[in-house]
Amino acid sequence: MMYGSALRNEVAHAQITPLIGVFDMFSASVAAQHYNGMFVSGFGFAASYYGLPDIGFIAWPDIVNFVQRLRLAFPRQHLLVDIDDGYVDPEVAAHVVEHLERIGASGVIIEDQKRPRRCGHVDGKQILPLAEYLEKLELVLETRQDLVVVARTDATEEEEILRRAEALAQTDADVILVDGVRSVDWIHRVRRVIGSKPLLFNQIAGGKSPRLSLPELQELGVDVAIYSTPCLFAAQEAIDTALAELRANDGRLPETRPGSVGVAASIELLERNISRHHRDRAPRRPAQV
Repeated sequence: MMYGSALRNEVAHAQITPLIGVFDMFSASVAAQHYNGMFVSGFGFAASYYGLPDIGFIAWPDIVNFVQRLRLAFPRQHLLVDIDDGYVDPEVAAHVVEHLERIGASGVIIEDQKRPRRCGHVDGKQILPLAEYLEKLELVLETRQDLVVVARTDATEEEEILRRAEALAQTDADVILVDGVRSVDWIHRVRRVIGSKPLLFNQIAGGKSPRLSLPELQELGVDVAIYSTPCLFAAQEAIDTALAELRANDGRLPETRPGSVGVAASIELLERNISRHHRDRAPRRPAQV
């Protein structure tokens, strides 16, 4: 299957494409019940796999291994993978892209930050000289065969945001992302300078960007929306609440009610990921707009 082409074709549709951030196999199992596309979030993976913030700890073999397990369990899902800065070196970036394409990733996002890197929605980001980033991006584009490549800038100065967005739109990158975009007006401004190139918008709770619905984003000319952390933040809140209640009740588990998750429901969810069941599962496209 040409996973890159499948994602590229969906992005080209008039309807906006949502991709849900997942951080482990279990969150992916839940997300797959609701959406047909996943975003392998660097924020979520750093938190889940290392228990560390998203500031550059991820080693590329770990992310490749995770994507390989995802693809086996979810053969019909779009998988867009955050590869940060390509793990610093252009040759490493190209090597990782080749690995990811061969194991079935749909696409990658590669940014222009320099180390120490930061989450795109926090202060203190530093960016590479544009020429240095473009050299890395071009090597990635030369290496990929079908993989979708999202070129991301983390520029924060107004003139530099537009300069970089325009420069990235002139490359063979499939999609452009300006991370941490601060307002609807800025979405309009970026949309104008990148022309007809598809635009991606990153939604993250508590981040710098405005909270917008999919219909609102589509009206603004956004083609792809990634939701980096809803699963991670929901898990943190739910686990904290459940354990606080368990402690308050002296270790007595809550009563199982209709619709609550217990052993049977959890096993049923996970059994769907066994390879022999995949041929019986039709692809899912939710009504999201």
